[in-house]
Amino acid sequence: MLSNLIHFYTKSILIVLLSFGTILTFAQETPKEEDFYKIVKLPAPEHVLLEVGGLVTLPNGNLGVSTRRGDVYIVENPTSAKPYFKKFASGLHEILGLAYKDGAFYAAQRGELTKLIDTDLDGKADVYKTIYAWPLSGHYHEYSFGPKIAPDGSFFVTGNVAFGDEEWWRGESRVPWRGWTMQIFEDGTMKPWATGMRSPAGPGFINGEFFYTDNQGDWFGSGGLWRVPKGSFTGHPAGLVWTGEANSPLKLKQQTLFDLVDERRIRDENGRAIKPENIIQGEFKTRAEAKMSIPELQLPAVWLPHAILGISNSEPIEIPENTFGPFAGQVLIGDQGMSMITRVMLEKVDGEYQGAAIALRSGFRSGVLRLAWAKDGSLFVGETNRGWGSAGDANEGLQRLIFNQKDMPFEMKNIKAMPDGFEIEFTLPVDKNSAEDLASYSLETFTYKYNSVYGSPTVNQETSVIKGVKLSNDGLKVRIVTDDLRKHYIHTLTLNGIRSKESFYSLIHPTAYYTLHNIPSGAKLSLAELSTKDSSIPVKKPSTKSTTKVIPEKKTEAKANVERVPTLSEVQGLLAKNTCIACHNADTRQVGPAFKEIAKRKYTNEEIVELIYNPKPANWPGYATEMPPMPQVSKGDALKIAAWINSLN
Repeated sequence: MLSNLIHFYTKSILIVLLSFGTILTFAQETPKEEDFYKIVKLPAPEHVLLEVGGLVTLPNGNLGVSTRRGDVYIVENPTSAKPYFKKFASGLHEILGLAYKDGAFYAAQRGELTKLIDTDLDGKADVYKTIYAWPLSGHYHEYSFGPKIAPDGSFFVTGNVAFGDEEWWRGESRVPWRGWTMQIFEDGTMKPWATGMRSPAGPGFINGEFFYTDNQGDWFGSGGLWRVPKGSFTGHPAGLVWTGEANSPLKLKQQTLFDLVDERRIRDENGRAIKPENIIQGEFKTRAEAKMSIPELQLPAVWLPHAILGISNSEPIEIPENTFGPFAGQVLIGDQGMSMITRVMLEKVDGEYQGAAIALRSGFRSGVLRLAWAKDGSLFVGETNRGWGSAGDANEGLQRLIFNQKDMPFEMKNIKAMPDGFEIEFTLPVDKNSAEDLASYSLETFTYKYNSVYGSPTVNQETSVIKGVKLSNDGLKVRIVTDDLRKHYIHTLTLNGIRSKESFYSLIHPTAYYTLHNIPSGAKLSLAELSTKDSSIPVKKPSTKSTTKVIPEKKTEAKANVERVPTLSEVQGLLAKNTCIACHNADTRQVGPAFKEIAKRKYTNEEIVELIYNPKPANWPGYATEMPPMPQVSKGDALKIAAWINSLN
């Protein structure tokens, strides 16, 4: 009884003081990711440099690991304090995927799918059998990913495009089936499945259907998760050069796409990127607009906003039942560049996948490339960053992500589209006062351009009006009602004001990104059913007449020729919007040099702007990934970013 009274009065005082903006030193700090999702390193022998390219859990609980250096290891007792690493095979070519079937490993090398068999049962492969080989041009970017085993037992492998000679980032398919997904059978036959892939590092099966992740680049405004039916086209035109082959499942031609998005309008006669102020407005199309003319074009089931939920999206994996907290049936997706894992909540509306994406865990030691479930319900995480860069600065890593089964994180458990907005389900009951206050929520929408330059800023941004909310009786669900749903747009749902009922905690991750393709049919809530309370609207006070004479404030003219330097808070949004933070950090080297290192070069603001539009990678030797031109950055944004960079010197 006494403890309940203390809890009641403490919470009441907390609510009152928070309403006045008071910072409480005695209030409990909101739990963080690491309190619920623990990262543990698998101790490996000193001589083993993993650079993980593939992971697969074996039927007996052991772990198969393939490396970019061409080795395959079997890790015995991988969840124990002393796992044992045993080399199974070696001498292969950059294995970026590993599968296990009927007692044999299957590895995707750069140029073939290889079966590895231990016929004499000595723990080492003695048969290396080519199942199917595909051509290579020799370009460094022709990585191959997979295999993933389909429900019918066949293997799915995806292939990167090469890059252009003059523009390193412009994708090319120099040999057959680059930029494609291949379906390969045990007897060595291959059937092309689909094309449009650029950098398809994350093939996988979800609900028995083939999906994959791709990364931002030319023709990809951001990364995302795509469902890939046979004969579909996911957006990059390089692979379309092979649709004339007899076994191609689609006949779409490159020129059809180029006629819709005319490349001549974004590059001048010398091939240089045209600056944004000189681009003819209106020629760019979103993917949804392009799909009206190209029905084969597949829209992403879920966008993963660039520099927010990753920059180099990797493997998707379903969450099994009774394994990883309250999120069974959802999907986890790794990210190599930002060393993080995102959680995706999929649903089907009118036969099409859509859903929400939200951060789960960051802070891995290297770039997250591969995921596999352990027998104890923890998640193996395979990592690498050589040549690619990552937020985690280690060259490689093999870690486990362990869910704390004792405590429940306060998270958005699931999000579903409704005829008049969204329904959000929580892992814990929410506080009624905060949940019924419109000030606790915000809703914005945006999308990306579909064009041949590298990436895209967020475009067509709008702030939506939330008409009202309805909280369920158990406090676990809330309906958000709006008239501003937009088909084929990303809806940013931010719940900064929501608090948990018992501890008055904030959400661990208060922002989710829902990709809406179809609006469900059904009944809408009436205004009478909704709470429309909004504490952000000030209460009008009765006016009182004053006899005090108001003296107009003297205007002071700004000094001529003095340019104000933007502050960090002013420029942070620009760095995120234009995806600068995907590759650059203020203080430390990431994929590209630190902003402070750029400032030391003493470029003028105009010189930095010119380098944004037409980078000179030769000025920065030692960086594996060159910067692409960024013509989509407006001149105003570029000047502010340049001024801020130079202020760091």
